[in-house]
Amino acid sequence: MTDSFKLETFRSLWGFQGTWEQAAREARAAGFDGLEARMPQDANERQAFARFLQSHSLPYIGILFTSAPVLPHQAHTPQQHLDDLALQLQQMQALAPRFVNVLAGNDRWPLAQQVDFFGRAMEVIDASGLTCVFETHRARSLYSPWVTLDLIAQLPDLRFTSDISHWVVTCERLLEDPCDDLTPFIERVHHIQARVGYDQGPQVPHPAAPEHADALAFHQRHWAAIWEAQRSAGHEATTLTPEFGVDGYLHHLPFTDVPVADLWQLNRWMADCERRHFAQHFSQRSHTS
Repeated sequence: MTDSFKLETFRSLWGFQGTWEQAAREARAAGFDGLEARMPQDANERQAFARFLQSHSLPYIGILFTSAPVLPHQAHTPQQHLDDLALQLQQMQALAPRFVNVLAGNDRWPLAQQVDFFGRAMEVIDASGLTCVFETHRARSLYSPWVTLDLIAQLPDLRFTSDISHWVVTCERLLEDPCDDLTPFIERVHHIQARVGYDQGPQVPHPAAPEHADALAFHQRHWAAIWEAQRSAGHEATTLTPEFGVDGYLHHLPFTDVPVADLWQLNRWMADCERRHFAQHFSQRSHTS
């Protein structure tokens, strides 16, 4: 039994080419609780999306990028990132998100500058009244577990979205050595983006393939550790978004440019897998406690 602690899954719209209506219909049919998607940049489209979410009573996790999606402009200063964050949080208000997933900063800034940036970013977020978490992502400030742990030591109130597949690529290994203690990070994770990476890439061709069993098992151990930390902290629910995507993530056959798997099928498989994993994890835990 999981007591009152429950898993809520969200559908990512990354790479989706259909209508919002189709996305919502497919998501509900597949057992998803809501949508996770980038905030529309066009004001009219943003208003239309807000009306759509409200009319369908769809929980929404917002995504925004400081400076530019997905890679930041290299010449942009921390102040420009902060100004952009404040503007986009103001725009995000109309969408009434459950929370906002922020991809912030730049990996090139030195640690002292990173600390100052995140301290000021938390002030901007507090002023907005929105709940925001910072995603681990290559090219951004949280590209590395070691930089992130250094930030936590100085800014313990930071909260995160864990997409650990990025760190697996950055460190070129599954982070399962006893020296790879991510406990301070795990204790501060608010949301999980569930994509299985491997030592040479952020996305395996298919997480069900036996040749990627070790990578899947590592990611699942990480997610289970997050669930345990959240439950111990008194959370009533945990959120997870399967986030297999396009843009060079989805493998293609050479010369033909044919995808090796269907993106929606990958994300449905990951959601079903983690629903079973969540139920089994807490069922086994209750039997041994």
